[in-house]
Amino acid sequence: MDQPTIALIRENKVPVDHRVPITPDQAVQIKEKFQVDVICQSSKLRCFPDEEYQQAGIPVVESTQSADILMGVKEVPIDDLIAGKTYLFFSHTIKKQVYNRDLLRAILEKNIRLIDYERLTDRQNHRVVAFGRFAGIVGAYNGLYTFGKKFGLYNIRRAKDCFDLADLRTEYFRIKLPAIKIAITGTGRVAKGAIEVLNEVGIRRVEASDYLRHDYSEPVYTQLEVTQYNQQKDGKPFHKQEFYDHPEQFVPGFLPFAHQTDLLIAGAYWDSNSPVLFYRDEMLEEDFKIKVIADITCDIEGSIPSTKQPSTIDDPVYDYDAQNDRVVEPYQPQNTVSVMAIDNLPSELPRDASRAFGEALLDQVLPNLLGNDQGGMIARATITQDGELTEPYRYLQDFVDGRE
Repeated sequence: MDQPTIALIRENKVPVDHRVPITPDQAVQIKEKFQVDVICQSSKLRCFPDEEYQQAGIPVVESTQSADILMGVKEVPIDDLIAGKTYLFFSHTIKKQVYNRDLLRAILEKNIRLIDYERLTDRQNHRVVAFGRFAGIVGAYNGLYTFGKKFGLYNIRRAKDCFDLADLRTEYFRIKLPAIKIAITGTGRVAKGAIEVLNEVGIRRVEASDYLRHDYSEPVYTQLEVTQYNQQKDGKPFHKQEFYDHPEQFVPGFLPFAHQTDLLIAGAYWDSNSPVLFYRDEMLEEDFKIKVIADITCDIEGSIPSTKQPSTIDDPVYDYDAQNDRVVEPYQPQNTVSVMAIDNLPSELPRDASRAFGEALLDQVLPNLLGNDQGGMIARATITQDGELTEPYRYLQDFVDGRE
């Protein structure tokens, strides 16, 4: 295509998301580096206001009809889709999410080329763009916020009320925890972001084996990978690749940690075929210790039985009454677990999250999108093209047709 036009589209999905895929200064870099036009659809909601794009020399428009490539963050409402265009956004369709079935159908009907950020990977199958680090940062901070509020320990600002990450960090010194134990699940971007917060708050890290055996006179945390909280059904030695290939052959092994943990920060990817972390009836046992769960993964009715629904940035916490299997008012001091399960955590620090995301797009994705895609990155992430599902995503056809 001759000098394509890239448009940054406004986020119209509810609840509101303030992030952008490309910041004003990055838009200028894209124009200069790739010799393309960049326009910005007017929005009153994004963290970088229209004026910042205009000051950078990026035209702010109402219609993006003239653009060839349209880039957003969250799913585009069906009525906003423009036929025949190339779109990049998180579509949340590849796991056959029922709530987005009609969106995928509309994309096919409108002959849209859909490139999903979640499927942009390098040759080693590592994702190249993600908001995981900021989900982990905000999720861990919100977990500490929730713990302090539940037990009346300290008052800190919400992440959403801080201008950026540097401003958020000024709250860390206010966090004064008793000698609690914190468990983090996962080893990816989310977990690393959470660890970043705990380290900067000054919470000591300990090995999982020590965490289970010892009491401490200060707050501590441990990080757990899949080998430490899953077990083979037949008791054989754990082999990680076998777990990834056949997760249904494994059972939960987290309960010993639940007996030692006050605050759980759940940051591990979970597949519906994998074991849960623990069961509701285990939460009723006297030695189940967890009082606050920051469920960054937010898998509803998934690996954590108390995650009954997502929470929101405006209403971030609910309590779970395991005895009656129901959601109740938050911050009750006894007999409930307080749950933070916001499903768009990076939107609480939108400027920093957007800047990091845009850097990855600029450095790793756009050279392939606007070039010859030598490594096949764009092809691997293209879900639909020419009104059809591409070969890697043909497994979605029965889902689209309503047969499953």
